[in-house]
Amino acid sequence: MAGMPGVPGVTDAKVKLKRARRDPVVAQILRATAAATLAYVIALYASANPAPLTAPLTALLVVQVTLYSTLTTGVKRVNAVVIGVLIASLFSSITGLSWWSLGLIILAALAVGQFVRVDEFVNEVAISAMLVLGVSQLASQAWDRVVETLVGAVVGLGFNLIFAPPVWVDPAAQAVEDLAGRMNALLQAMGRELDAPPVVEQIEARLYEARRLDQYVAEVDDALRRAEDSLRFNPRVSEGLLSRLTLRTGLDTLEICVVVVRVLTRSLTDLAKRRHGDEPLFAQDVGTGLEQTFTHVGEALVNFAELVTAQVSANAQQAEEDLAEQLAAAWTSRDEAAQLLLSRVRLHPHAWQLHGAILAEIDRILDELDLEHRSRRLMEELDTAAGERRRQYARLGPLGALLRRGGPRWWARWRARRRRTRR
Repeated sequence: MAGMPGVPGVTDAKVKLKRARRDPVVAQILRATAAATLAYVIALYASANPAPLTAPLTALLVVQVTLYSTLTTGVKRVNAVVIGVLIASLFSSITGLSWWSLGLIILAALAVGQFVRVDEFVNEVAISAMLVLGVSQLASQAWDRVVETLVGAVVGLGFNLIFAPPVWVDPAAQAVEDLAGRMNALLQAMGRELDAPPVVEQIEARLYEARRLDQYVAEVDDALRRAEDSLRFNPRVSEGLLSRLTLRTGLDTLEICVVVVRVLTRSLTDLAKRRHGDEPLFAQDVGTGLEQTFTHVGEALVNFAELVTAQVSANAQQAEEDLAEQLAAAWTSRDEAAQLLLSRVRLHPHAWQLHGAILAEIDRILDELDLEHRSRRLMEELDTAAGERRRQYARLGPLGALLRRGGPRWWARWRARRRRTRR
């Protein structure tokens, strides 16, 4: 019956509702709506304007996706909005709104924005001026619009300080896992074609697919940058630096693997062009061995992404064990395929360079995914970041010493966890 617990439809609806509540996009929409509404209510009492729309407009512009971006760009954004409001107030009192006054206000706003050094928010000076000019026909004094702007700015900044913005780690982690899944799917598809007569067009299509991974890397990088910003200065995150460096170094490794996979598809394409007639790309036993290698390498990429994005130590431990297992299997199948290729090198002496290149590219991927290499790289980045943080705290004097007390705890916990894992 409908509405009964355990019914698939009801269960799915509850799961979707639960996910929606935790969705950062939903949280951001609710925060922006609440901030704009509160700014409007306060402006009704602080301003003589019967419709103080400038306040919610400013609050919407100031409320940022992350607390870090709010603190670093909030002052510039407020300056841009205030300057735009003042320019619009001047023009509205002199000329009103017309096509030529609109052009003049845009010109003046962009010129003034360059002089006041609001950097990337120069366009917002003009945008704010235009919007305020459009809604300010009901206002009687420029001071009211300035007050509304300040109210909106204070409410927007206060919302980000009191109600911390959402942490965007989960979308970034999902993007990293999707990237690894795409590489895994590509390697699986390539492996199935190794012991069949090559179709050059089909193999070239794999090369184009590998090139498209570069575009997806850029999208993952954008998601990761937003996640890194959401971890900075966020009171809900206790180990933000460790999380940021874990994701960043993981994406760097996957980005290198994307480049190697693209080179691997290039080698296979060149090799396919040297085959004639119905001659397969590789002999059946060699193709089977390489297919197994590709399968293990693809699964290792997926396990590596899971290790990078694991937020719980138990999950990280399981992901590390799975990765070690897949890497060992990949090395074994790779060595077996190398022996088979070596025994048949005389059959295709003109292609031995490409055979060696394929093996070298597989080796490069496996080396990048190696657990020791991963741990060493992460520890180097943590040492560098810790040294930089110590220098920053030293410039703050006693305040820096107070802020620094929270730093060594995550470092000690991480080192202790690494020591337990190695045992």
